[in-house]
Amino acid sequence: MLIAGDIGGTKTNLGIYSREKGARKPLVERTFPSKHYESLEAILKEFLESEPISIDHAAFGIAGPVVGKEVKTTNLPWVISEENIVKILKVKRAHLINDLEAVAYSVPLLQEDDLFTLNRADAVAEGSIGVIAPGTGLGEAFLTFKKSRYSAHASEGGHADFAPTGEIEINLLKYLSKKYDHVSYERVCSGMAIPDIYEFLRDSGYGEEPEWLAEELSSVRDATPVIIRGALSEEKSCELCAATLDIFVSVLGAEAGNLALKVMATGGLYIGGGIPPRISSLFEKPTFLKAFKNKGRYSDLMERIPVHVITNPKAALIGAAFYGLEIVNI
Repeated sequence: MLIAGDIGGTKTNLGIYSREKGARKPLVERTFPSKHYESLEAILKEFLESEPISIDHAAFGIAGPVVGKEVKTTNLPWVISEENIVKILKVKRAHLINDLEAVAYSVPLLQEDDLFTLNRADAVAEGSIGVIAPGTGLGEAFLTFKKSRYSAHASEGGHADFAPTGEIEINLLKYLSKKYDHVSYERVCSGMAIPDIYEFLRDSGYGEEPEWLAEELSSVRDATPVIIRGALSEEKSCELCAATLDIFVSVLGAEAGNLALKVMATGGLYIGGGIPPRISSLFEKPTFLKAFKNKGRYSDLMERIPVHVITNPKAALIGAAFYGLEIVNI
């Protein structure tokens, strides 16, 4: 029996799995708000007290780099180690992988109704696959085919230097450079980045902030959902919010294209994370694919790369379960 988890800055998904049922069919599953707990251990204790099932081993996908079997989470004040997990759960073994590595392991298991296709093209059999996921932060990973299966590889590419394309993005970089020592793609293309883009446009005079929106923003701790609603709402729309999301989608398209080039993702480029499914209507506009394909002499290559949005919110949990059941528990 396996306990698997997707541990993110916003929420933690946990499930218990058996080899017979497989990675897509948990015996038990629960979701916890990560920031309401002081540690992963506290969540595990609460989960297992309510679900008294004997566990043999554990596998967790975690938002942060795994170094020496330990993770200092990127957007939570947690330190998680395989050794502590073994002690707390009293299991034979525990394995930690990067959360995007977990999403990547789910890709070969995804079905048609788990995806929303943006660029229809024929994937090259056994070709490399890229995965990018804007959620609380920006995660990246990729898969390569070896022998009979795909292997996932972690990456912290979301923390690479942001490369602006166009005058507005150049001005955005200058604006953010005054606020942060290092402006990465995560600072421009993630849930935490959306309020910064909005404030840049507002403060730089690109649009006027409606009074109703200013009042609403002043009353919330997290401005991102408010800005997204302002961009998408037909009844109470806001041009400033719409411009914010337009920049977000364009930057995501450009960096997705960068990743596809770096790993030669002829097997496809998959977009995960919590934000893309919430703004799916914006992907129907040309903004994303225009930025994705705008690679100069390699634009023709980009045309031939399939691009999909992962709409299944449990992809990382599926991938962590698959890793625990099939990769390390062989």
